[in-house]
Amino acid sequence: MKTNILVINCGSSSIKFSLAEPESGQHILSGLAEKLDSTHALLKWKGVASGSKELGKAGHKEALLGIVDLLQQLNLSCSAVGHRVVHGGEKFSSSCLVSEDSLAGLKANSHLAPLHNPVNLQGIAAAKLAFPDLPQAMVFDTAFHQTMPRQAFLYALPYALYRDEGIRRYGFHGTSHRFVCQEAARRLERPIEELALISAHLGNGCSATAVLGGKSVDTTMGLTPLEGLVMGTRSGDIDPSLHEFLGNTLNLSLAEVSNLLNKKSGLLGLSGKSNDMRELLEAEAAGDERAAIAIQVFVYRLAKSISALTVALGRLDALIFTGGIGENSCPVRQRCLDLLPFLGFQVDAEANLTHGQDNKGIISLENTPCAMVIPTDEEIVIARDTAALIS
Repeated sequence: MKTNILVINCGSSSIKFSLAEPESGQHILSGLAEKLDSTHALLKWKGVASGSKELGKAGHKEALLGIVDLLQQLNLSCSAVGHRVVHGGEKFSSSCLVSEDSLAGLKANSHLAPLHNPVNLQGIAAAKLAFPDLPQAMVFDTAFHQTMPRQAFLYALPYALYRDEGIRRYGFHGTSHRFVCQEAARRLERPIEELALISAHLGNGCSATAVLGGKSVDTTMGLTPLEGLVMGTRSGDIDPSLHEFLGNTLNLSLAEVSNLLNKKSGLLGLSGKSNDMRELLEAEAAGDERAAIAIQVFVYRLAKSISALTVALGRLDALIFTGGIGENSCPVRQRCLDLLPFLGFQVDAEANLTHGQDNKGIISLENTPCAMVIPTDEEIVIARDTAALIS
């Protein structure tokens, strides 16, 4: 009998969900409850059936009950619920079942992700009410990176800040990096334990990770998802003194500077137009200089980070592009690889245009270092981890 897992990803005003079959990797039903805690909450779904339903003034609890009703109407069942959780800190180096102890550990980490973990806890509580008889699991964005050595995760700060406050580099997008690296090993027909890989997850949020023998050994994101690459609205790496400088010169509070760096920077801030790479490429083609600058900075910082991550590996067997931009933007991949000639990359232009679909995802020329495009599937990772835990 097949085991279906309901995967839940709670945001501050939304719930993404997927009913997934872990063994086959099939998504039976997926959808989104959005505009929660407003008067116009909406539930949308697609898969074995498609449609939408107005939920009125619904919060997370009501939205999950709406998902329960939908599953019942479609005569679909699940064996467990798997939750995406942003920050597991050092306490969680792998996925775990929801219990009093694991919830206490998650609450203890909430100060590390004050915008995310409380929402994840709210979603878990709502799911326990909606599915009181089902086991539930937590799968952490940070867990995959708990194998990083201390030279990669420590900041050069007073050591007591790490020891007493847990201030260190944690990394994120762990489920995505784990999935595409395992898939790369399968496609290359080589044991993942033998491979040195770099995974570049490029979407509205972006990070790159060095994976050696199946384990994360360095990554670009840090204590929070703000560190590292240029992103849709996040700045990525900046001088830490910028907070004080902007506070003094523009009379901005710490909260206002953080909001600027997280929501008004990146591609959006540089271009003054959009955080969507597709729109920026169109604007660049039409002669928009600011759009061209935004793309140039994005690609340069990406290539620079990929180069730096090779230090953690000693060699590079394959570079993987994933995420919305990584999977779909041929120009971004081409320009990035063009900046890395010293690593030997040569793009197969035709394969790049088709995202490597006819060649195991490979977009580089034969007998040159391997560059690949692999669509990510974080929900299947969560479903498989949950299925393994309940078995």
